[in-house]
Amino acid sequence: MNVTLGAGFAALGLAASLIAVVTLAVGLLGRRPTLLTQAPLYGGVVVLAAVGGVVIMERALITRDFSVSFVAEHGSTRTPALFNVAALWSALEGSLLLWVLVLAGYLGIVLWMMRNRLTDPMVGWALLTMFVVCAFFFFLLVGPASPFQRVSPVPLDGPGPNPLLQNHVLMAFHPPMLYLGYVGFTVPFAFAIAALVTGRVGEGWLLEMRRWTLFAWGFLTAGIILGSWWSYEVLGWGGYWAWDPVENASLLPWLTGTAYLHSVMVQERRGMLRVWNLSLVTATFALTILGTFITRSGVIESVHAFSASHIGPALLAFFGLIVAVAIGLIAWRGEQLRAPGRIDSPLSREGAFLANNLIFAVFAFVVLLGTVFPLLVEALDGRRISVGNPYFDATTMPIGFTLLFLMAVAPVLPWRKASGELLAQRLIWPAWIGAGAMVVSLLLGARGWAPVLAFGLGGFAGGAAGRQLVLAARRQGWRGLVGRTNGGMVVHLGVIVIAVALAASSSYLRQAEMRLEPGATGVIDGHEITYLETEHVESSEKVSEVVRVEIDGEPYGPAISTFPFAGMTLGEPVTDWGLTRDIQVSVLAAEAEPGQPVVLRVTVQPLVSWLWIGGGIIVLGTALAAFPGRRRVPTMPVSAPLPTDDEPTDGAPDPVPAGVA
Repeated sequence: MNVTLGAGFAALGLAASLIAVVTLAVGLLGRRPTLLTQAPLYGGVVVLAAVGGVVIMERALITRDFSVSFVAEHGSTRTPALFNVAALWSALEGSLLLWVLVLAGYLGIVLWMMRNRLTDPMVGWALLTMFVVCAFFFFLLVGPASPFQRVSPVPLDGPGPNPLLQNHVLMAFHPPMLYLGYVGFTVPFAFAIAALVTGRVGEGWLLEMRRWTLFAWGFLTAGIILGSWWSYEVLGWGGYWAWDPVENASLLPWLTGTAYLHSVMVQERRGMLRVWNLSLVTATFALTILGTFITRSGVIESVHAFSASHIGPALLAFFGLIVAVAIGLIAWRGEQLRAPGRIDSPLSREGAFLANNLIFAVFAFVVLLGTVFPLLVEALDGRRISVGNPYFDATTMPIGFTLLFLMAVAPVLPWRKASGELLAQRLIWPAWIGAGAMVVSLLLGARGWAPVLAFGLGGFAGGAAGRQLVLAARRQGWRGLVGRTNGGMVVHLGVIVIAVALAASSSYLRQAEMRLEPGATGVIDGHEITYLETEHVESSEKVSEVVRVEIDGEPYGPAISTFPFAGMTLGEPVTDWGLTRDIQVSVLAAEAEPGQPVVLRVTVQPLVSWLWIGGGIIVLGTALAAFPGRRRVPTMPVSAPLPTDDEPTDGAPDPVPAGVA
């Protein structure tokens, strides 16, 4: 029954999406607005199909219905309850079910919010675009990646999810957060396409989509941070980011989405960068599809990637279609996209935002090149090459320093033009804070120009963001933290905290392998690691050799575990957390006989915990930026007068006069 119902829901979703596409296309091209009002009906069916498919699959996983192909391949009677539910997104077919569920959820919210504007052609084209995306993913579920296939004979048990994906609670939250971000960019993309098709390429549609983009970006940020945390906790190599192709696949749309959130303010305020912003929106969505191809096509080997599948060509073709349609529409509307305003001076907020965007574009290109180049080489001549950390570290380090500098300068610049005297006045205290941060880091033992420079630029940028927040709070009280501008400053503080933590943890990492006999103690960076004994522990899903150790007198139990039904042996590290440093211990070799030595890898890193704290600050700032601040006096975006007050007073956009949109 689960197979029949699940396959039926997938087919229903595909049919409803295709009928909606045809109905809306006829209504829009034939100017029949009554057809556009049928969108909620088809949208409701799509939501029902997506929810129904996920419920059926979860039911099959929970009841261990091994007649369903996905359950037979990835379910198990031995899997703990939490990871049995999370098994839905542990493999290709189930992850597409989750993707469709999130996509249908976004579609339903858009339909509800636009319920009184369904006959507006722009809304109609946006909905048509979203239904096309829905149709594509339902097609994958019906055809090449169907999770609802019947298995005969029915096995008595299955292997369960990949052991790496069922040994930490973060696996239950990291992928859904990523999907909320990935799929969320569908909405601004759909409205960008609608703006190009209808010719309404002014600033009005940006106001509609600002929060959609912000929330998608916030979810993607949270997903990336949680993924890094999972990698640090589970893999036991002492790191959290390895420039893995799948990691890069999530970073690429984050970079272009970040650039868009900055440059969109220039278009709203001054009417400039229209082509650039439309290109960033479409590129961000296209990169989510490219990332899906990298993750789910089987073209790369990674602990994050799914196994080889048949959906790679379909994803690549869909990616090409998105790029071709976007480029064609932008070229078609080229004359209308000509900006009515211009940058009066590079020493202005719009000038700084433009520089910021160029740096983010270079960052994205560098990451994309390092990620895709090995795939191109293999496709062209069959050679397998890898682009490792040296390339990414060498190319991204100067980019990071430049972005930290711009984060300090941009917030204090006024629109249109700033004098050198004004800039010096506003940057004097941030500059002193940056210099102080460098001095303090040297006194605490920091060495090396790169980390010390990172600490200095972090203090410089943090001082600028803090200055903005203090001034805003002094004028408006707690409301000073709310709004796009000031919420953005909180986000900046989170990014700065992460940048400083990255510099400290990567530059001053201490790692050693210790061969210890029972009762012996090893010392690293002043910390004592004492090996006590090894305990053999068996459970339904694994057999573990738990190595009992003390870290500075506190007991811990890293282990090596064998998962018999998966045929895998994995290390399970432990971490002694601290605000100033982390000590992580991994077992490289457990004792073969009682009394024999073990081999441990011990890693000491400073400030690692601040990576996760910084991520929390970014999420908080994103939430604050989503709410409107105190509004400015209405002005035309292009003819806005040069602000005469000391700082911008809010985070809300200028109201757009009628006719601009």
